[in-house]
Amino acid sequence: MAAIAFIASLNPPASSRAWYSTPHPTLPILATATGTSLRIYSLNSLTLLSTITGGHKRSIRSCAWKPGSSDTATIATGSFDASVGIWSQEDDDNEEWRFAIVLDGHESEVKSVAWSTGGNLLATCSRDKSVWIWEEVGEDDYETVAVLQEHEGDVKCVKWHPEEELLASASYDDDIRLWREEIDDWGCIAVLRGHQSTVWAIDWEPLSGRDGTVGSRLVSCSDDVTIRIWKKSPGQEERQAQSRLSIIKSSSAEEWVEEAQLPKTHVRTIYSVAWSKDTHRIVSVGGDGKIVVYEEAKEGWQVVAVQDCGHHEFEINHVIWAKAKIADGTVQEVIVTTGDDGEVKMWTVS
Repeated sequence: MAAIAFIASLNPPASSRAWYSTPHPTLPILATATGTSLRIYSLNSLTLLSTITGGHKRSIRSCAWKPGSSDTATIATGSFDASVGIWSQEDDDNEEWRFAIVLDGHESEVKSVAWSTGGNLLATCSRDKSVWIWEEVGEDDYETVAVLQEHEGDVKCVKWHPEEELLASASYDDDIRLWREEIDDWGCIAVLRGHQSTVWAIDWEPLSGRDGTVGSRLVSCSDDVTIRIWKKSPGQEERQAQSRLSIIKSSSAEEWVEEAQLPKTHVRTIYSVAWSKDTHRIVSVGGDGKIVVYEEAKEGWQVVAVQDCGHHEFEINHVIWAKAKIADGTVQEVIVTTGDDGEVKMWTVS
């Protein structure tokens, strides 16, 4: 079995719980949501570049970099104060940031924010059971294009497909829903059912998957301590052969099935899961403090590495893959974990 090796903690750590970290799609920087602030770290020096404060009255739960911004960096934040903030970098030294706009509409805590691949659409979700889609119509100007209210519980996570304008959402109601715009109206095109408790996080298979397909599958993790892989139904004949539990009943045009469950390793709630663009491995973290890496083989998914007590006795809230400069000066893909101890840690798999 491979080993997960600790590289470093981003310095300095936060003094309060850290919820979420995300690397910029092109720049060597990473943002971490902790308390009412965002911390911007360098992925070259692994040190703090700047701290963004002043936009939210309560803790920031999620953040997402806007793709396609070549001149200045832009990031969205979702907060427990029910608002969404959008911040723009004043210059290229990563030190000065401007609170560009606040998006109001949600009635309760905003749990997740995500930009579409083209950067023109922003999805947000909330404890108020809704998913909102915002469109940028001008500089610092956004309008609501959809309010999706079919979930029956707190919506925990939203993620855009890596190529299409196809949105996935995960909820306290145990369901995953897929949304697409059809004739100028956004609607639910599929409901993925199988989890027996809250679905905490989802992630799309990256572009150019192992089998040559593009973002064809979705991974999800849950309070039921399972990680599941979903894909479009392979056809009517195979669909009829699936069990009742694994068939996903579509509300419209698409039908999805549960393709696999990853080996059970976690013993408490799995909070976050991420699919690697480089190795196509999947990593998961959760309330038990474990970091688990899985790999797909001919005989199915298998565990290739486990790290216990990744943040000592603290829960790990989020995990993501990123590119960072390590001690020997090379840039490698690393695992970034974010925990209740306020630390953001980097790991490699060897």
